Amino acid sequence: MRKNDEVFRITGARQGLADDVRGRQRRYVISMSVRTVSVVLAAVLWNVERHVAIVALVLGVLLPYVAVVIANAGRENVPSLPSTYLTTPMRPAVEAAPAAGPAEPAGAEGRSGRTPPPQQHT
Repeated sequence: MRKNDEVFRITGARQGLADDVRGRQRRYVISMSVRTVSVVLAAVLWNVERHVAIVALVLGVLLPYVAVVIANAGRENVPSLPSTYLTTPMRPAVEAAPAAGPAEPAGAEGRSGRTPPPQQHT
C-alpha cells in the first residue's frame, strides 16, 4: 500500500446522490398523488358527506406544503456512524535516540545544576 492511499469505510458511506434524489422524488410523487385523490374525493363527496369532504379538502391543501418540506429536507446526516475516512498513522520524521543506559540519581544540585535554597525551620 502506498503512503498517500485513501481508505474508506463502507459501513459509514452515505447513500449515493442519485439514489437520494430518486427517493425524494418518489416521496414527493406519492404525496402529490394522495393530495390529488383527496381533492377529487372532496369534490365528489361535497353534496353527499360534507364533513368528510372538508377533511379531504384540508388534507389536499396541507399536503403540498408538507411534501415540499420533506422533499427539500436534504441528504441524511449520520453522526452516530464512524468516520468514513481513515487516516494513516503519521510516522515521526526523526526517530528517537536510543537510551544511554541507567540514569544516575541526581544529587543535591538536581538537574538544573543549581543548589537548592536551604530550608528554614520554624
